[in-house]
Amino acid sequence: MKLKTHKALSKRITITKTGKMMKRYGGQDHFNSRDTGNAGRKKRTDNQLSSTHAKAVKTLIPNT
Repeated sequence: MKLKTHKALSKRITITKTGKMMKRYGGQDHFNSRDTGNAGRKKRTDNQLSSTHAKAVKTLIPNT
């Protein structure tokens, strides 16, 4: 039987050319002006998934 991709997860995670799994920080929609400067800058960058989470994601996103 063919494995199906978990679409919600595939929209939240990007896989780089070298195979790293990157995700965006949450809470970027509104109420950002009350964040401290460090928190605001942290939200602008992508975050690499840990190896434990990456292993779990690979089961939900086959053929990556």
